[in-house]
Amino acid sequence: MQYAPGIVIHADVTPEFARILTPEALAFVATLHRTFEGRRQELLGRRALRQAELDAGKLPDFLPETATVREANWTIAELPPALRRRRVEITGPVERKMIINAFNSGADSYMTDFEDSNCPNWSNQIQGQINLYDAIRRQIDFTADNGKSYRLNEQIAVLQVRPRGWHLDEKHVTVDGQRVSGGIFDFGLFLFHNAREQLARGAGPFFYLPKLESHLEARLWNDIFVKAQELLDLPRGTIKATVLIETILAAFEMDEILYELREHSAGLNAGRWDYIFSCIKKFRSNTGFCLADRKHITMTVPFMRAYALSLVKTCHRRGAPAIGGMSALIPIKNDPVKNEQAMAGIRADKTRDANDGFDGGWVAHPGLVSVAMEEFVKVLGEQPNQIGRQRDEVFTAADLLNFRPEAPISEAGLRMNINVGIQYLGSWLAGNGCVPIHHLMEDAATAEISRAQVWQWIRSHKGVLEDGRKVTADLVRELVPQELDVIRAEHGDATFTAIPYTEAAQIFAEMSTSDSFAEFLTLPLYERI
Repeated sequence: MQYAPGIVIHADVTPEFARILTPEALAFVATLHRTFEGRRQELLGRRALRQAELDAGKLPDFLPETATVREANWTIAELPPALRRRRVEITGPVERKMIINAFNSGADSYMTDFEDSNCPNWSNQIQGQINLYDAIRRQIDFTADNGKSYRLNEQIAVLQVRPRGWHLDEKHVTVDGQRVSGGIFDFGLFLFHNAREQLARGAGPFFYLPKLESHLEARLWNDIFVKAQELLDLPRGTIKATVLIETILAAFEMDEILYELREHSAGLNAGRWDYIFSCIKKFRSNTGFCLADRKHITMTVPFMRAYALSLVKTCHRRGAPAIGGMSALIPIKNDPVKNEQAMAGIRADKTRDANDGFDGGWVAHPGLVSVAMEEFVKVLGEQPNQIGRQRDEVFTAADLLNFRPEAPISEAGLRMNINVGIQYLGSWLAGNGCVPIHHLMEDAATAEISRAQVWQWIRSHKGVLEDGRKVTADLVRELVPQELDVIRAEHGDATFTAIPYTEAAQIFAEMSTSDSFAEFLTLPLYERI
């Protein structure tokens, strides 16, 4: 297929893929790239400078230069009707069967994911665009190997799309010899093909924006929205986007992020797992920083509590929805006792969110929608949201940085991190970015916690097991092959051979014990697929 000068695709374009990779769509993406790539690179450079400040001991704080934004009275633009009721949102990758099940789940909203729950190989990315194109036009269906057929119900959830974060490239597409941003690629293709169709159907185009670290990164997205709407002759403000607050630095700029996106904002979401990872990553050079086993870092510990309530307060003051994050629990079909324990965990999570003032929350499985919905309805009743409910607490920098608990750190917790890390990395390399492991739904964010905790425990003087042993690189190297054997025994030789667990174990050991810390595990992994 002939594209405009400077646009090159370094991958196969099948006749089916050509439906999405049209010359016009690629020209649109190229225009966005040429206009904004310089700023993206500047902001990625700014991330490195801020990390250097943290490494030097400078703690994050609210920005003095934006105090007027935080103090002023303003609100985001009016929400479209389709985004006023978001009591339960279901999330998942852009896989065809998953898309149908999520739309049919009974959730108010469905966030389809090109990012953390999706392995971004070429086939997944383009097939995902095809799947959404078909779903929006109600042309999607799927037949499983067992003959079961899947089609959309009459009533379906409102679609929201999560493109990749600013740190990720799309290596298969270059413009003027330079890789395009994964986020711009995902956003641009989707918007070009679907914006008018969604507008005609009364729900969209709506997005989720991941991994932002500052209001300047939100400003970049806002400027891209303005330019894209101009190029496609869409009314300004048509696009709406919810920002995931999943980095510790963004937590200090929530007002400013909403302000930058105010004509395109659909609120904020408490992306808890990436947030925990961000805290570990940003303070990795502080040998006094330490967090306990992952299972002890719940939404009720001090720094997570301050983060969640501050998000609700900020959103509601600005007339914006506050959406709660996702419990990783999933249904356990073959064990009624454990399943009820999981359901109780989901109920407790959504009860807390609803009572705290969140307007909705996430689930990762259709079987959890009704449980979560019940808890929000108990608090909201017939109201679509509780944006009018204001919180009056004052949250300080010290509250957001009150990193507790630091203990216990157990051998079981260390082994669990290694086990989960190996299993997730193996599945990711095999093309699957959303994996049930030990009755929890793991994605890139939870895998990041696993490898970051191990790396940090090795370096923190507080990284000591309950029995007094220091977590060391040698101990980790000793446990990795043992956990690899556990995985083989659990899955059997056939699955173990089919999925590159051995390669994943090597990668996990290298990343968790090396002197340097990889900013995201998906960056080096992406070059392997």
